[in-house]
Amino acid sequence: MKVLQSTNAKETNFFSNNETLHKILEEMLDKEFLDFAKRELNDFGELVAGEIDERAKHTDREGEPRLKRYNKYGDEVSEIWVNEGYKKTIQQTYNTGIVGYVHKEIPQLGRKGNYIYSFAQGYLLSHAEPGFYCPVTLTMATAYLLDHYADEELKNRFLPHVCSTGEVELFEGATFLTERQGGSDVGANVVEARFDGKHYRLYGEKYFASNAGMCGVAMVLARRQDAGPGTKGLTLFAVPWKNENGTVNGLRIRRLKDKLGVRAVPSGEVEFDGALAYVVGDPNKGIYYMLEALNLSRICNAIASVGIMNRAYLEAKYYLSNRTAFGEVLTNYPMIQDSLAKFAAKVHVEVATTFDLIKLYDEVTAGNGTNKEMILNRLNIAIMKKETAEQAVKFASEAIELHGGNGYIEDFVTPRLLRDAQVLTVWEGTANILALEVIRLFNKYNAYSLFIEEMKSRLQEVAKTGLKEIVVEQLKTLEEQLHVFITLDDAMQTFEAKKIAEKMALLYESVVAVEWADKYSGKYEKLAEIYLEEAWKLRNIGDPMKTVQYFHDVI
Repeated sequence: MKVLQSTNAKETNFFSNNETLHKILEEMLDKEFLDFAKRELNDFGELVAGEIDERAKHTDREGEPRLKRYNKYGDEVSEIWVNEGYKKTIQQTYNTGIVGYVHKEIPQLGRKGNYIYSFAQGYLLSHAEPGFYCPVTLTMATAYLLDHYADEELKNRFLPHVCSTGEVELFEGATFLTERQGGSDVGANVVEARFDGKHYRLYGEKYFASNAGMCGVAMVLARRQDAGPGTKGLTLFAVPWKNENGTVNGLRIRRLKDKLGVRAVPSGEVEFDGALAYVVGDPNKGIYYMLEALNLSRICNAIASVGIMNRAYLEAKYYLSNRTAFGEVLTNYPMIQDSLAKFAAKVHVEVATTFDLIKLYDEVTAGNGTNKEMILNRLNIAIMKKETAEQAVKFASEAIELHGGNGYIEDFVTPRLLRDAQVLTVWEGTANILALEVIRLFNKYNAYSLFIEEMKSRLQEVAKTGLKEIVVEQLKTLEEQLHVFITLDDAMQTFEAKKIAEKMALLYESVVAVEWADKYSGKYEKLAEIYLEEAWKLRNIGDPMKTVQYFHDVI
């Protein structure tokens, strides 16, 4: 068998050799924006693969955030200490416009950016520091809420700082939802907003508050004294962490969470004791606003997941290409070739599908989406957040196995990838919560029918028949299952919903896979073949080993 030529060094730039991302940008950005994006992403990809990656290791192992409750005079300050490298990563990342350029002009272009470019930056960042991408996510959500729903006075007060690219002081953001008694049941929230005759003041506790102490402003759901129960009684407030004189704004951090992974982000328990708070938008639409921000955060979650997936793949490929066992380079063995080719196919298709979703999200958030597109946007986000998070854990786990014993040692990045990946199945909604979202979209908006209609329409545009026929058959089966699903009672729907969501995600990815095969042929046709065979379990024992046959074409 042909020997795969080993590289002499690991990836030094997470952007330059990422063919899938290059083609996504070429398809979705106009030439002027594309030229700008490629220059900037090339610089950022090198930065992330180099010093940001080194700092991430230090933060995870030795320099994680620490709580400083009191100053030397005994005054309660609730400050968070972060290491100097982490501060440098904050500066370098936000100054790229990863948050700001969605909402303000890019100086070199004289126009705003978009979420496609922002998420391309987030995808690269998550190769090295998915933990830090959490504060970036929260800042993106905060900017979204202020830009879309705050009045002009509030927007002018906070948005320039939240969107800072170095010209003014940066205010990182946060979204505080979770309370001890409620968890995912946000309607059980009891943090209270009391009006003192001039301002609202918040009282109570948020139990899992990420970016606590590092944010300049937090978006907080609280219940006004005259509001009703449940989610409809919640109002969205913008809460500055500090007063104008620099003192803490009626807040205290009780403790920081000792987390399994994503140690870069300080997650704490925050108590409100008269914190000054400003109403954002209509006081009766707080939960609606926060759910809009949650959809954005779920896309960020998916981006972090595919970033981890691709890093796990790159680490495994490098290690196996440079390791000899029993007289052979490991990549000469069919079992290894099979694993790496399946990795390559799945991560390619999952990245392409996630950015396909983002393209629609950009249209919807710009106010250009039809009612159908708005429903499909919510559905796509739910099923792909679930699928990508689960695959990130799988990829990180298998990368450890492919490294053997070394994969379990903290000198390698693989243990951190697994620890960081695991939270992505929890943040922004577990599989159970996402399955309930799918059920709601089915029963309230007929989303299953819209999904089938959209997938059929897209398949009709695919010219090549071979791979397309596989997906058409799987779509027929899924359509039959969905028609049964919607007739089930509530208990049975909740029991079956996660499996249905998984099949819908695989179908969506399959459509994207054959679209790429149709458009680009060559390598992408082979990746689609490998993907479809694995996704739908089409291979029988003794069938041709496509992953081995195509190995040198797809790796």
